Amino acid sequence: MALTGRAALLALLGVFVVLFAPRPGLAMAGTALLLTALIAVDLLLAAGVRPLRFSRAGDRLVRLGETATVELIVENPGSRRARGVLRDAWSPSAGAAPRHLTLDVPPGERRRLVTTLTPTRRGDREAVTVTVRTLGPLGVAARQGSHRVPWSVRVLPPFLSRKHLPAKLSRLRELEGRHPSMIRGQGTEFDSLREYVVGDDVRSIDWRATARRNDVVVRTWRPERDRRVLIVLDTGRTSAGRVGTAPVPLAGETARKRDVYGATAIAPGWPRLDWSMDAALLLAALAARAGDRVDFLAHDRSVRAWVSGASRTDLLSTLVNTMAPIEAELIEADSAGMVAAVLARAKRRCLVVVLTDLNSASLEEGLLPVLPQLSSRHLVLLAAVSDPQVAAMEAGRGTSELVYNAAAAERQSAERRRITARLRRHGVEVVDAAPEQIAPALADAYLALKAAGRL
Repeated sequence: MALTGRAALLALLGVFVVLFAPRPGLAMAGTALLLTALIAVDLLLAAGVRPLRFSRAGDRLVRLGETATVELIVENPGSRRARGVLRDAWSPSAGAAPRHLTLDVPPGERRRLVTTLTPTRRGDREAVTVTVRTLGPLGVAARQGSHRVPWSVRVLPPFLSRKHLPAKLSRLRELEGRHPSMIRGQGTEFDSLREYVVGDDVRSIDWRATARRNDVVVRTWRPERDRRVLIVLDTGRTSAGRVGTAPVPLAGETARKRDVYGATAIAPGWPRLDWSMDAALLLAALAARAGDRVDFLAHDRSVRAWVSGASRTDLLSTLVNTMAPIEAELIEADSAGMVAAVLARAKRRCLVVVLTDLNSASLEEGLLPVLPQLSSRHLVLLAAVSDPQVAAMEAGRGTSELVYNAAAAERQSAERRRITARLRRHGVEVVDAAPEQIAPALADAYLALKAAGRL
């Protein structure tokens, strides 16, 4: 049962009646009895809440930053008109709107109520409860009850870096020699023969074909195909830190806020994990177009996700569905376990792309001791998302506090350069870029390895 504002107004009027009545006690009793009778009549004539039947329809998948539509079908099998309000409750990060829906279902009929979801986080967003309040004809009281109507919407990574894909594919076509250009692609697999043109490398001349044709003929090459790329995503504690700016709104945060100095600052952006996922999707799309096989592994203390053998057409949809529910765990990643998992799944030599953070303490205690086991059998590329706020702090001057922050930022940058140098001495390729640049930088590194024939 629930009382409406109309009941409160009637009670307030009853107070004035009692104040001005010649016999206040009798007036109070009469007012209370009248209000109780009105409430009882309203509850008696209001439609029942429990007999109502609910079902759902609508979207099951939505990209982060986009809007999904979920329909709630309300059926009234009773003999009274169900009139009132309804709240379809979801988790806060689902971004459900409107908050309340008007309910008006005649006996024996059904109505569709629409809720729009604008999620602010990846993962599975679940419907909580449907709370219904049916009013009586007087609008004084209402019956209220809750129902469980399960529904789940999976929020996929937005793949914002797909805007870079056409440019990277154009570069890939140049490497493979399919682009109309004077510069032929380099690689280690023979592609075709053609006539010599000014600017060609004389080392590519095929002397036997030249002798047969009485014309200078050169060989063309293309990057290797059907190679294997294993993308490893670190989901440990270092991937939980937020860096950059938020490409889509964050739950419970505004676009801008005041920093400790009173200046306007951008609200924290995505976690490193989300930026790494975005880079992984661009790399997977590019490698699939290049004809390479792409596998995916997410790991912290154990294997969180594993994708293998997905076809070129299904690869991206499989990856985004697999990545959607993955969240960073606030535990130290087990690097030895990650290397063991990679070696168990990759028997032949391949490109292993590790998406993690260049945190010197974590790498020196975790990955570096076991890295030789991995780099001796595979080509390893480590990609890390740097924090642009650290670069901004390095330029801080003017006050002692800003100078102290600048010194701390310089020290952190020096540590990243030192650990990068150590990784490269182990034969590991390193990509360290800002959040918005990590995806294209990783794609460029992959194309550079292709062009050099190292895959």
